[in-house]
Amino acid sequence: MDKLQIGPHLIALAVAFALAIPIGWDREKKERSAGLRTFPLVALAACGFIQACESMLGNSPDGMSKVIEGIITGIGFVGGGAILKHGSSVYGTATAASLWATGAVGVAVGLGAYDVAVTIALFTFLTLRLLTLVKEEDDVNPDRAEKS
Repeated sequence: MDKLQIGPHLIALAVAFALAIPIGWDREKKERSAGLRTFPLVALAACGFIQACESMLGNSPDGMSKVIEGIITGIGFVGGGAILKHGSSVYGTATAASLWATGAVGVAVGLGAYDVAVTIALFTFLTLRLLTLVKEEDDVNPDRAEKS
């Protein structure tokens, strides 16, 4: 029964899930291929992999680095599915990058680096919300876009 310590795991998983919701909400609102369900699940799964391996590999930095490497690769694969090419245009790169960042949120929470997780989540959300305004402004004003 020593191994059944669901409380700390439940808190970490809930934090990872909650931190990803604003990012998923942004993508959902913009009607992207991944949205409100996908982003929290990515963070939850990334955190879950770390939490599940912690008791077995906690004293093995090399082992944990391999788990993290696998998570990064797996999320990259999921993000690759969000990228679409239509003619000469490519769509979904911001969604793919934000999926990757959301995976990093989950990993950070799983490792107990809540400050890093909150910072990544905040910067990802702000990038999607605020830099989109700059991009849309450039799209409306071609003269400004050429100068940047």
